[in-house]
Amino acid sequence: MITWDDFAKIDLRAGTIVRAEPFEGVKKPAFKVWVDLGPEIGVKKSSAQITHRYTPAELVGKTVVCVVNFPPKQIATFISEVLVTGFPDENGHVVLTTIDKQVPNGARLF
Repeated sequence: MITWDDFAKIDLRAGTIVRAEPFEGVKKPAFKVWVDLGPEIGVKKSSAQITHRYTPAELVGKTVVCVVNFPPKQIATFISEVLVTGFPDENGHVVLTTIDKQVPNGARLF
């Protein structure tokens, strides 16, 4: 079990995917995505292994849940700045954690 203080350390924010493109030259198929996390955080980049369930065109405009307080991570030639969250389906392919009603980009999950 964790405490509320433990949970509060994870900064989960709503953001809208504003750009997505194939990530060439990586071991596992992935997309580069850019997520608008509001005026406080700005647009951040992420590498997402979601190619089995999505195309770049259908990603743009999706409101997703991101962890914004992990340190940046170098993935091949790309710096991933946030973690876009999701759940594995029955085949282990990631389904994005999305928000079903409009909230401001940068809104924090409580």
